[in-house]
Amino acid sequence: MRTGEPLPAVGEVLAALATGLWHWDTASELVTVDAEAARLLGLPAEQTTLTEAQTRARLHPVDWNEITGVVGLAVAEGTLAEVRIRIMDERGQVIRVVRSRSKPSYDPEKRSFELIGTLQEVTEPTPGTPAGRTAVTGDWRRSREAFLLDAGRALAEARSTAEVLRVAAGLSMPGFSPDGLAVFGVQGERLTIIGHHGQQPGDESPFSQMSVGTDYPAAEVVRTGRAVYLSSPEQYKDRYPVTWPLAQRFHRQSWAFLPLTVAGRTMGAWMAAFTYPVAFTPDERSVLTTVARMLAQALSRAGAAESERELTDGLQRSMLPTLGPEIPGMSVAARYIPTGGGLQVGGDWYDMIPLPTGRIALAIGDVQGHDVRAAGLMGQLRIALRAYASEGHRPDAVLSRASRFLHGITDGDAETDPRFATCLYVEADPTTGVLEIARAGHPDPAIRMADGTVLTRPTAGGLPLGIDPDADYPTTTLALEPGETMLICTDGLIETGGHDLETGWQRIRAILEEHKGDLEELADALVQAVHGPSSHHTTGPLADRREDDIAVLLLSREGEACGCGDTVTAPPRIRRTMLTVAQAEPERIAVARQQLRELLHDWTDADQVDSAVLLVSEMLTNVLVHTDADALLTAEVAGDPGERRMRVEVTDAGDDLPHKRHPGELASSGRGLLLIELLAETWGVDPRGEGKSIWFELYESDGAGDGPVEAPEFGSWDA
Repeated sequence: MRTGEPLPAVGEVLAALATGLWHWDTASELVTVDAEAARLLGLPAEQTTLTEAQTRARLHPVDWNEITGVVGLAVAEGTLAEVRIRIMDERGQVIRVVRSRSKPSYDPEKRSFELIGTLQEVTEPTPGTPAGRTAVTGDWRRSREAFLLDAGRALAEARSTAEVLRVAAGLSMPGFSPDGLAVFGVQGERLTIIGHHGQQPGDESPFSQMSVGTDYPAAEVVRTGRAVYLSSPEQYKDRYPVTWPLAQRFHRQSWAFLPLTVAGRTMGAWMAAFTYPVAFTPDERSVLTTVARMLAQALSRAGAAESERELTDGLQRSMLPTLGPEIPGMSVAARYIPTGGGLQVGGDWYDMIPLPTGRIALAIGDVQGHDVRAAGLMGQLRIALRAYASEGHRPDAVLSRASRFLHGITDGDAETDPRFATCLYVEADPTTGVLEIARAGHPDPAIRMADGTVLTRPTAGGLPLGIDPDADYPTTTLALEPGETMLICTDGLIETGGHDLETGWQRIRAILEEHKGDLEELADALVQAVHGPSSHHTTGPLADRREDDIAVLLLSREGEACGCGDTVTAPPRIRRTMLTVAQAEPERIAVARQQLRELLHDWTDADQVDSAVLLVSEMLTNVLVHTDADALLTAEVAGDPGERRMRVEVTDAGDDLPHKRHPGELASSGRGLLLIELLAETWGVDPRGEGKSIWFELYESDGAGDGPVEAPEFGSWDA
């Protein structure tokens, strides 16, 4: 056409571009199409006028419904209406997919739409496939934006490379979904296969460890940072003849290879392969490019997170010890769970240390903080404790030296805040079950008795380690009876999940009393009760409870109901507690009262419990007031429920035996033995080689006040 000649008719231009023209008036319910539009609708190639029903019969019903929504949206926004429509034949098969673009207008008086638009064929899906094969979205622009938002959210939530690959494999792109995916990485000068989908296991072997200089599309993408689109096998074969035989056996029709770029660096390539021809229009390339960028970001985040987890897990494993060899007559179980958020490493630790004397030491502690510095201090402190213990120092000396050590390495650092640590150190004799405990600001241990009763064991303690280099840590001696289990833990086990020390302990106590499995199962049950499932995808009340590190140590002495396997028969149905009250610690009388109440938590008669607590208070007070010695409380419950006997004994080193007094009406003392005689069912005083003991017994009743019953002889007593 020469310059100045008139332009050809619009119809001729559209016909040359294989584009049909149509007009739809919803008021008259008629659709007029030209010859090309009629051909695209599967009709004879001649201009014709169809009713809405005739036109609707040629379109997929899902797409017809999309048209009405797209038209209304375009009128409201004042934009063009763009729709992809599947054209069907009489057998319900898709013969082609067309794209329609139109400018709709609305007549408010007639309440009708009028549209004049074009129809043009697109290449997907393959003609002849069933109509239900893949839903084609109506509004390409709207569907693309919705798809990209969903894809971005899903990829952002993926926490590992495997999750990223699963999300990528499940993406259903608007109008064209790949049947095969592969993600290539780069190591040195070679390609690696990070993951693939749509191929059989082992199919990736020829493509792994391929040089980036190879004549292969993914290698070219890595070299150049530019995408490669191959719309047909012929294009692939002509452009990459060397590697075409490797791809030919997968019987794909189109391929897109896109760079995975992060911060200007190409870290790999993403392949999307299709079993049907794809033209890779600008819209389709835009979607693929955007997905590739999001995929690259997700893979970069997942790789960094996995490297961090591997580093921190390795650090934690190297710092946490194994439990070592078996202990004759005893069993040990331990658990460590890092906090749920951020860095998976913290300041909690546990340790089991063989001692030169043949005993073992158990240590558990918590360094302030949940960061790398807390983990580093934890490692140093654990090593220091192990060194001091291995030298043969007593528990109080071990903690004193450890406190001085921690104060020395943290107090002089002007750039960081001082840190402290709580710790509980136990020296156990496997032969006798005697435990010597020193405590530095840590929660007290708990004992599960052979009959399932659980008691906390208050122990003397000092300041957390690292606060005062000259702090003292008194030692408390306890006895672990056959069949009993000791629990020591960090506060994460108790306070996690919004609990305080009291309510958290009640939760743990219920687990200890009700559990029937072995020691390892008990450790798992304790952790699971507060920690919950580890996956961040899990919903429910336990999903967000990982607020603090958790460390747990369980020590059982073999015997009935300890869960240790081979057992030694223990005295049936006996529970016992012992407590020392020093002259300088009169406040421990309140602890003794609480211990007795816990021992008698299931006693039938509450009045008898109150009486026993009152008598214990009187007996301990008398020792502290009338002697210069410390008092040792021993309380024991024996027998079957409903028929049990309670025996309480207070021993001291004083030589003066108690005797009855007759205090006046206004006297403030002198009623101790009178109360014992009034409330106890039997009682007595036993002289010892050094000192004496005073004891009383009560026998379980139904609470109806049956009065004293005959008691067995336990020794001489003097009124």
